[in-house]
Amino acid sequence: SSKKWPSARGRFPPLSQQPLRNVKHRSMTIRTTVGDVVIKAPYGQDPPTGRWLFAVREEWGLEPHQMMSPALEDKVCFTAAMTLSYERAAAVAAKWGTPLDDATIHGHVQRVGERAEALTQQRVERALSPETRGEVVREAKTGAPAGEFSLVLMLDGWMIRERGVDWGLKPPETKGDRAAWHEMKSAIVFRADQRARTQSGRPLLLEKFYVAWRGEPEELGRRLYAEALRRGLNQARRVYVVADGGVWIWNIVADRFGEATGVLDFYHASEHLWAVAQELFGEGSAQAKAWVEPLLHQLKHGGEAGVLGQLEDLLSLCAEWDEAKRKPLEREVSYFQNHREHLHYER
Repeated sequence: SSKKWPSARGRFPPLSQQPLRNVKHRSMTIRTTVGDVVIKAPYGQDPPTGRWLFAVREEWGLEPHQMMSPALEDKVCFTAAMTLSYERAAAVAAKWGTPLDDATIHGHVQRVGERAEALTQQRVERALSPETRGEVVREAKTGAPAGEFSLVLMLDGWMIRERGVDWGLKPPETKGDRAAWHEMKSAIVFRADQRARTQSGRPLLLEKFYVAWRGEPEELGRRLYAEALRRGLNQARRVYVVADGGVWIWNIVADRFGEATGVLDFYHASEHLWAVAQELFGEGSAQAKAWVEPLLHQLKHGGEAGVLGQLEDLLSLCAEWDEAKRKPLEREVSYFQNHREHLHYER
């Protein structure tokens, strides 16, 4: 710690800075990366609060009943994040010589996540608050490159599996909601000048920043806007948003990034063109491939108006189809109509 503590180190609670009363030296066990460590430390009563405590625990950032050291907690939480399973993380920890059950790891991951979330909220509020936004913008300007640059935002949603309300229900064969699936909304922010290629030609980003939220899209929009400010939104010559057709995504763009250039990512555009081809000619048919490939080439190389025109003409020609067959085609054509301003791939 860089703090200057009075003499009799460990007798002064960091919060009150007053000597403990009725001090006794008691044993305290800390589980560390090298095994369990037992130390004797001053234990006493904090005068302002009346709490009985080890002052050194607060100095080290330990919660009242936390036995795991911050370094071990960091290691365990990182392992859980990388293995994507509390059970697998417990199995890896046993190989270090630090046996931990999955429930213990789960508890620490939750606590660390809560602390990380609190820090994230502080950063977001600092960027959005009128009192401190100017500081964030000035800091971003200091870190921005000397010349012009473009900022790119990419958004998507994906499903995550979490423990359900009936996780651990006994006996194992009992039916229940043991797993729950939720959409995680996420985004990446990067500068276009931070792109590079490996020796083999594979593209990569030298620096990128992540924003994620499991909940309402409006909150992701707040957090993404705050992060974009920190990464040069006000200094960027151009801002691009690349995403699929999710309505919630383009609502965020309209709400927070109205001046940005929107781009429907080509992968999803091609998926929807293939869907039209399969409605017309059947899935996997040679006719579908022969119809769609020229349109994909045209779409990528500046012919988006022609592609949209062909789709709209096709819809007119199919007006006499029965409703069951016409509805999917109408849905796909509507998809491209809604994104007509996001299809300028060559430009």
